[in-house]
Amino acid sequence: MATETKDRLWTRNYVFVCISAFMMSFSFFILVPTLPLYLKDTFGISQALVGVVLSCYVVAVLSVRPLAGFVADTLPRKSVYIAAYAVFVASFLGYFFITQTLALFILLRIFHGFSFGMLTTAGNTLVIDVMPSSRRGEGLGYYGVTNNLAMAFGPMAGLFVISSGSYTLLFLTSLITGTAGLILAALVRAPRKMLEKTEFKLSADRFFLKEGLRACFAFFLLAMPYGMTTSYMALYAREVGITHNAGLFFTVMAAGLISSRLHSGKRVDKGFVTETIRTGICIAFLGACGEALLSTVASWSIAAAYATYFLTAFLFGYGYGTMFPAYNTLFINLAPNSRRATANATYLTGWDVGIGGGMLVGGAISESGYVHCYILGAAFVVVALLFFVRFVTPHFHAHRLR
Repeated sequence: MATETKDRLWTRNYVFVCISAFMMSFSFFILVPTLPLYLKDTFGISQALVGVVLSCYVVAVLSVRPLAGFVADTLPRKSVYIAAYAVFVASFLGYFFITQTLALFILLRIFHGFSFGMLTTAGNTLVIDVMPSSRRGEGLGYYGVTNNLAMAFGPMAGLFVISSGSYTLLFLTSLITGTAGLILAALVRAPRKMLEKTEFKLSADRFFLKEGLRACFAFFLLAMPYGMTTSYMALYAREVGITHNAGLFFTVMAAGLISSRLHSGKRVDKGFVTETIRTGICIAFLGACGEALLSTVASWSIAAAYATYFLTAFLFGYGYGTMFPAYNTLFINLAPNSRRATANATYLTGWDVGIGGGMLVGGAISESGYVHCYILGAAFVVVALLFFVRFVTPHFHAHRLR
């Protein structure tokens, strides 16, 4: 009975962390499809400049990741999480007032990105602190579902709000949702950790998990095609003649991400960490191949193209959803408990850089046709699989701490 209680996953603290993470992600995702419209309507800027303004957020998130890991490992994690969450929510207030000067709006986005990068790094670590280690893979899988649900429903909610209301109502929705998440986060009872008193030395391993750099590179390669898919799939669909319900691609993809979490985490908890990642990469490769072949299939039959389009979305989501909790567990198992946040920061940095790289490389290559973008994406998945099998897997088994 004592062991059963100790290994219970769905505790009050775990549930509160998951719900607060969903609230945070939802308040973020309702702005993803609507901010480009807001920028054009409010500031009257070009599409190219819209991309530059929005990318400032990504750059800010990326730049703060290493520092976020160090801070969350040095200070009490819940305190870091609450402080970052409070700044993240308070940033929504700026959208109500900064409507005249684009430069101030860019500064707001950078400030908001800093808080988001700190918040997600601390949150990914805090949830590990409040779950039993024997069910870590399963717990990370369900925790990831919160982001997937927000990704599936947040954009639709944002578009619905501005179609029936106004941008003011949109920002108010984000503010209220974020505030509710902050209140729940404050109610979490995180375990106390002993703060290590060590002499501070400025070195790279203070901000990156050295043992996880090989895995980080493989994750970067996997994030490249993911960034291409999220950025250009709607335009690719239009190019090949898929004009009706093209936006459902991401809903089906989210369904794949969510359904995979129901079993992949449990498999990780049985010790199959690298095996689960390899399985996820192989399934993601099938999805990437579907994307690369979509143009050819569309030239044969538009009906077959629609079937390929949505099957690809599910396989792509299912593959990545399978590997996410396993990959996160891999990084955590390479780090001592005192460096969990640094491990998470390294994990998330690889993903952030890959997403940004996919957007840039995909945009450049797609000038000659979006199909070339997805052929390259499939090639990235193959290279990632080979690198993972040859270099990451043996390194993990030689250096894992648990």
